[in-house]
Amino acid sequence: MRNRILTGMLVLLAMFSLVLSGCVDQNQGQETEADAGAAVDESDVEVLLAIDDPEEKAAVEAAKAKVAAMGGEPRIIATSPATADICDRLNLDLVAVCSSSISSIPERYADLPTVGTAMSPDMEIVSSLNPDWILSPASLQSDLQPKYEAIDTDWAFLNLRSVPGMYRSIQELGEIFGRQEEAQALVDEFTEFYNEYKEKNAGKERPKVMILMGLPGSYIIATENSYVGSLVELAGGENVYGGTDQEFLTVNTEDMKTKEPDIILRAAHALPDQVIEMFREDFETNDIWQHFEAVQNGRVYDLTYELFGMSATFRYPEALEELQPILYPESAEDEEKARENSDNAQKKAEDSDAANRLESLEENQ
Repeated sequence: MRNRILTGMLVLLAMFSLVLSGCVDQNQGQETEADAGAAVDESDVEVLLAIDDPEEKAAVEAAKAKVAAMGGEPRIIATSPATADICDRLNLDLVAVCSSSISSIPERYADLPTVGTAMSPDMEIVSSLNPDWILSPASLQSDLQPKYEAIDTDWAFLNLRSVPGMYRSIQELGEIFGRQEEAQALVDEFTEFYNEYKEKNAGKERPKVMILMGLPGSYIIATENSYVGSLVELAGGENVYGGTDQEFLTVNTEDMKTKEPDIILRAAHALPDQVIEMFREDFETNDIWQHFEAVQNGRVYDLTYELFGMSATFRYPEALEELQPILYPESAEDEEKARENSDNAQKKAEDSDAANRLESLEENQ
């Protein structure tokens, strides 16, 4: 059995997911900046993205040497749309990708074999392709690692729980697979964006936000450790369920009411057409929602499922732009824009036909 050098290595990036918010979990959500909405400066971003942890750096160097010793391009499988997109930006060839009912795969990989959905890749197909490396999101590690352990390959679980986590993973993949130039260009792009964006909401009063992540038939609370939560933190919102090391929490509506959020955001994970209908029915029939001030004030918004999923993507500027009029409406036009964005998100979810598309994918596997 070959050594799996990167088992859990890239997952170490999760510890950095809160840095850009101005708050860290170790302090149980207490502010670490004089201004609650303050964010790190450029030098902090550079420190954040540097590969300087000794164990992490050693793992990257070992993996880099192993790839170099192969004498050719490694056979890589990307098991999620987000990891495939990163590979595309790094100019990496793949031997297979995942199938998806709601996300598109980069055009360069359109003719490749598919290995099933991100959450449930077909390991028989994966094994038959004899991959050297499998790249997957860290959020699925507990489910997928046992499956990867059963075949003779190496893997890496990328931290896509936040935008900086994604860029740190990009730097590490660039080192390992000889794509340092492409990785640096992407990191520079993020740094430039952030240096401009960080002043946007500085000094403003932070709204209290509760994020519901919808699943078919149920919903959970998204904390600041989730990707959607990290976007809200980056935009300056205060997650009412902060101060935990969990990505998601199962909480009853009575406890939610005690938090009294200013804003309720509703996102969808998988099958957005079913999720949007579930949210609509629950908010209409469950009387407790009518006692929330956010509901009474009309500050409940649906988020575009393509922008606010489980994994960080390169569309984060669009996501932050969508959040801006929701979190910081400064005029009637802003309020109208926030409502328009929410209505559009609902319509996209309804028109996604994700449930039927997923059924078709499963039938064709």
